[in-house]
Amino acid sequence: MRRRQRVLVVGVGSIGERHLRCFQCTDRADVSIYEINDELRIRIAAQYGLSGVFGTWAEALASDFDAAVICTPAHLHIPMAIEIARLHRHLLIEKPLSINFDRLDELQQIVDASSITVMAAYVMRVHPALAAMKSALDSGKFGQPVHVIGCSGQHFPTYRPAYREVYYRDRATGGGAIQDALTHLVNAAEWLVGPIDRLAADCSHQVLEGVDVEDTVNVIARHKNVLASYSLNQHQAPCESSITVVCERGTARFESHAQRWRWQIDPSADWHDEPCDVIERDDLFIAQANRFLDATCGDASPTCSLDEATQTLRTNQAILRASESREWVRL
Repeated sequence: MRRRQRVLVVGVGSIGERHLRCFQCTDRADVSIYEINDELRIRIAAQYGLSGVFGTWAEALASDFDAAVICTPAHLHIPMAIEIARLHRHLLIEKPLSINFDRLDELQQIVDASSITVMAAYVMRVHPALAAMKSALDSGKFGQPVHVIGCSGQHFPTYRPAYREVYYRDRATGGGAIQDALTHLVNAAEWLVGPIDRLAADCSHQVLEGVDVEDTVNVIARHKNVLASYSLNQHQAPCESSITVVCERGTARFESHAQRWRWQIDPSADWHDEPCDVIERDDLFIAQANRFLDATCGDASPTCSLDEATQTLRTNQAILRASESREWVRL
């Protein structure tokens, strides 16, 4: 029987608290935290019954842990990951991997020279319906993919009421719709049909009060021979997200809001639905935590590797450039 892993959660804002809670739910991890906000650190420690609680980075790095979950704003991910990787500790890094490529090669070199696991927290990759759709696509059941359509939207003030006060308000800390939300859609599509190699984009701040960053995005792209389009906003009333993959002999569609994937081959027939069990948001994060713990033990591969997360970072940066230049950008 494997021993429990000692997991350090770095930053316990909204997403960090979720990771903390969900790692505890695996019953395979003893969780400690690092948080510089005194009030937040004290409240979270008391709420979750934590004994390992650190208010300085030096204390956290000197503590006894096997793996770390980095949940700080995106511009801090790589510098913190480098310090942890030098200690030969495993890493789960929240999305996006970073806001640029500064020191990414340095992190890659440390990882290549060690046996640590590095995984990016693109949580949709553990969604059972999306994973089942990927398996069907990979099997060749529908023929080769030729067209991808991704659509997503939600009312951000409802789901993230503190968006004005956190990283979201500034692209330099990973904010804006492109780095915050569209990156999930793009990463999932690249998982399904391969990496994007060129794209064009448009974005704008349309509705959200109290911020200037973009809240609405349109992208057209090529995954080599596969044409694609992605549309996302963070202000519509319905919370919906779908990825449709049109293939040579059929169409597959993942609908996260309906907790299913569906497919159609015969134009005269209806959709064939493949529902999954009802999933709460924490369920995905618990599944991701378990997969990460499995990967650190050598029992599974990371759901999203450092290389794959780097590719999605390239795509994020290309979308930002394309939206400014209004020209096609090659990755």
